[in-house]
Amino acid sequence: MEDIIESEVKNLQIEFEWVMRDEVHSILKNLREILVECAKRFPVPLYENEGKRTEKFVLSTPQDQLKCSVTLTGDSITQADISFKLKRASSQVQRTSICPDQPWKLQQVQDAANHLQQAINHIDNVDENYIFKSCEEVLQIVSELIGALQRGRTSLIIPKKKAIDELMKGRNMKSLTPNLPEDIAISFFLQCHKLIIAVYQLLNVQGTMKMEATQAECSVGWLNEVLVLFTVGLTLCQQLKDKINAFKIDKPS
Repeated sequence: MEDIIESEVKNLQIEFEWVMRDEVHSILKNLREILVECAKRFPVPLYENEGKRTEKFVLSTPQDQLKCSVTLTGDSITQADISFKLKRASSQVQRTSICPDQPWKLQQVQDAANHLQQAINHIDNVDENYIFKSCEEVLQIVSELIGALQRGRTSLIIPKKKAIDELMKGRNMKSLTPNLPEDIAISFFLQCHKLIIAVYQLLNVQGTMKMEATQAECSVGWLNEVLVLFTVGLTLCQQLKDKINAFKIDKPS
């Protein structure tokens, strides 16, 4: 019985050394390839991806309550024609536009790109000939990778909420020509694989201020691909984490 236990312990030690020496590097290499593919999908300069891509989209609601044609260049809306019907006078149409000399920046794109670059850098900082000596070493790197990838993915999935007055006074509102009335604000943001425009209007209803919102959206192909690759990368990190944690439990001291 002792011989069997000793043999199992020896085999476990051999497997542990193999994982530390070879498999961790193999998984990190695979993960890096996935993240570089993700970087190539971004429309901004990122890693091996050099240029800014330009795409055109149309966002609209039924009965053209809100309609917007958009040119997206990199992480900015460089041109847009926006028209919407005012809530206080349904027959009245408000129009405004964005011109190339005053683009509307989508900060979410650059935030996600920065977190992705950070994840790739974490992998590049690991020498390919380095032999990991402990589970904790590997888990530290995996934790940094998971953190960067989660932040990048969240940047695209969950837009930061802003109060109406913050939107009205925001830098991007200065991109609109002509300026909108003081009781109206516009917001462009990304949510999952969609580009969304929201028009907010403050109304005085029987002495009480009420906010009405109208949204239009369109699907953005590269966003969907980026989110899939972020998820694949996170899954790979979790699998490596689970494997290393299993060794922490089973590995002989």
